[in-house]
Amino acid sequence: MLLHVPRILDADQLAQIRTALDAAEWIDGRQTVGAQGAQVKRNQQLPDASPLRERLGQQVLAALERNPLYFAAALPLRTLPPRFNRYAGGGEYGFHVDGSVMALERPGQARGQLRSDLSCTLFLCEPEEYDGGELVISDTYGEHEVKLPAGDLILYPSSSLHRVAPVTRGARLASFFWVQSMVRDDSRRRLLLEMDTAIQALARTGADQPSVLQLTGVYHNLLRGWAEV
Repeated sequence: MLLHVPRILDADQLAQIRTALDAAEWIDGRQTVGAQGAQVKRNQQLPDASPLRERLGQQVLAALERNPLYFAAALPLRTLPPRFNRYAGGGEYGFHVDGSVMALERPGQARGQLRSDLSCTLFLCEPEEYDGGELVISDTYGEHEVKLPAGDLILYPSSSLHRVAPVTRGARLASFFWVQSMVRDDSRRRLLLEMDTAIQALARTGADQPSVLQLTGVYHNLLRGWAEV
């Protein structure tokens, strides 16, 4: 499932984050990947240990918690703390697949693991601020180019082959992170999202209440049977 989630961040939140990132110290993004990824990755990132990355990441997580469409689509169980990257001067990231299991470190808790079911990119620049920089996602239906307004997010299966096209003018800033969903299977998550969306639409139109209640029960019983928590 490839899903565009609009307006994760509002204008004030974007301005605060952009101001902080404009003054940030970046490192070579190849320091954060293995040997294979380093061959095709040319960008900059905030260091993982950066207090700024932690602070901005918390802002992003708080915004995600307030977005019902994101929650309904991702059904998040665990989320890797958001990271931030910058592409400029021809920077790109060639085709790759994200790692399947990632280390998850949370303050005050033992180091754990996260299975990457979903990859997320939150765009922090308007499309007209830079040329190139499209997120290109390849699946069974072909290649999809994604370049969203600032504050919008794209959510897609982590199993997808994907790349970031070269940025030939300006700079592309984004936050990116991975999610382990309560529902591992992508087709089941899609079905649950479609059902949830339909139930909400029926409720808004004043549909027969017992029928809406019955469908809501079906939704939760499917989630109960498929969720891994």
